[in-house]
Amino acid sequence: MAEKRNIFLIGPMGAGKSTIGRQLAKSLHLEFFDSDHEIERRTGADIAWVFELEGEEGFRDREEKMISELTENTGIVLATGGGSILSKENRNRLSARGVVVYLKTNIEKQVARTQRDKRRPLIAEADDPRAVLEALAEIRDPLYEEIADIIIETDEQSAKLVANQIIEQLGE
Repeated sequence: MAEKRNIFLIGPMGAGKSTIGRQLAKSLHLEFFDSDHEIERRTGADIAWVFELEGEEGFRDREEKMISELTENTGIVLATGGGSILSKENRNRLSARGVVVYLKTNIEKQVARTQRDKRRPLIAEADDPRAVLEALAEIRDPLYEEIADIIIETDEQSAKLVANQIIEQLGE
């Protein structure tokens, strides 16, 4: 990439944003950030604890500030949290400051990839994680599609293969 532009990965939890983002950044020699990880690093607490203490609204405020700050960088790959697109400000910043890649996955894959992960507060304590994921998808999928420059299906594909598809589409 001659010019250093930003690549922002959006999509639901379990779509592979962090794994694919690391691979993509490595392939393109760009710096990788994960907005959730940066929030944890700066607060010194995990996302579940922030949710517990401040509620989803408090977490979303932190997330909005973090995404605002991170998207001011140049030449980065950023994996965003699944709910980051709920904020109009986040959607506007992501759209204006880089190429937005929607990593799409089906509910079955999400359930399989997230079932043992206790660090996801929206489903960690859910009686029916599948129902929660379906409800989230109904609200969020149209928002992902609204700002996506590129849409890639991640089901049945390795992170390297998805990263290569993104690179291919960026070149077009």
